[in-house]
Amino acid sequence: MVTEKMYDKLAQLVVRKGANVQKDQPLIIRAHVQDAAFVKKVAKCAYKAGAKYVSVEWHDNDLTKMAYQYESTEVLSQVPQWKYDKTKAQHDDGACYITILSDKPGVMADVDSEKIKAANMAYYTKMADLIGYTMNNEGQWSVIGVPSVDWAKTVFPDLPEEEAFEKLGDAIFAVTRVSEDNDPIAEWDQHDKEMIEHAKKLNEYKFAKLHFTSETGTDVEVELVKDHIWVGGGCTTPKGVYFDPNMPTEECFCMPRKTGVNGIVYASKPLDYEGKVIDGFWIRFEKGKAVDFGAKKGEEALAQLLSYDEGSAYLGEVALVPYDSPVSQSGVLFFNTLYDENAACHLAFGRPYPENIAGGETMSKEELKACGANDSMQHIDFMIGTRGTNVDGILEDGTIVPVFRDGNWV
Repeated sequence: MVTEKMYDKLAQLVVRKGANVQKDQPLIIRAHVQDAAFVKKVAKCAYKAGAKYVSVEWHDNDLTKMAYQYESTEVLSQVPQWKYDKTKAQHDDGACYITILSDKPGVMADVDSEKIKAANMAYYTKMADLIGYTMNNEGQWSVIGVPSVDWAKTVFPDLPEEEAFEKLGDAIFAVTRVSEDNDPIAEWDQHDKEMIEHAKKLNEYKFAKLHFTSETGTDVEVELVKDHIWVGGGCTTPKGVYFDPNMPTEECFCMPRKTGVNGIVYASKPLDYEGKVIDGFWIRFEKGKAVDFGAKKGEEALAQLLSYDEGSAYLGEVALVPYDSPVSQSGVLFFNTLYDENAACHLAFGRPYPENIAGGETMSKEELKACGANDSMQHIDFMIGTRGTNVDGILEDGTIVPVFRDGNWV
């Protein structure tokens, strides 16, 4: 059972280890109104860490849904200048960000997909030159989750409401390495060291590509960009501040070459995309592009994902996650990408992380493209890993090196 002490520890963890808030640095918290009590704990920890100020950007699913239902597409596509100016001012002030997740999966299932797409494209077009602040790790950012009743009812639909909430809370805190009697920061320090070591070994091989196969039918080759860099654990800002963007994290991830993906993949877990659940889906790639696909549920949402913009049908990330990760072993399907992507090897459509290529964080968009990187307004992870997943690393000379066997590191 999750206690108040554990919530205190979680707040301290995301401030000190997640975003690693520095003295005199602003903190921006993004959260659902239902999580106000936890937000106050995070804010207090941030102030104790020396935060210059704490600002909270609230949202509410019901109000967001009403906006999509009643506002016109034209109105939803208008992004006021003040939103841009506010975010730019935060960046100029050197702010760091904490996002707290608790939203109900599939909450926008019956909302017009075209309205959601129009609103998102307008927002990302307006904010295009500001997105690099977090994508390039110019400032710290961290994403963490807390349980909610609506989320718990989706994950455990057959349990009474209170029991479902407690069970989801137990799972979230366990995979985030927070318990009643441990030191979660010390455990995260050790975990980061192990993840960094895995990434170091992968980087030493300098694989030309990876070959994934599994019992589901996945059979795909993913070519990596030249001078690629595998990243595991946390990240570091240009000022040398180390932080953990995702809590939990079990992945080592890298950058695929945009036109270097060939084969078929079968998703091993559902995907919650823009509030719509996509399940039982497969995708076939030729020369990097998703050229064919199907889904048992949410096929329209999948089609929208792949046609979002020119780069959304190409990959921006490939990630290795052992089947024996704590998230996978929890046996819980969270219906939330932060958690589910850390239970299985995965790929991501859209924008890559510049840190995955040597010197990438200082490259222009054109320079990254010249190195083989994809470009898109979105970055959407989807899971393909299973208990039977095998991964081979292929060197430039064709030598095959086993990397994963039966879902885990060799």
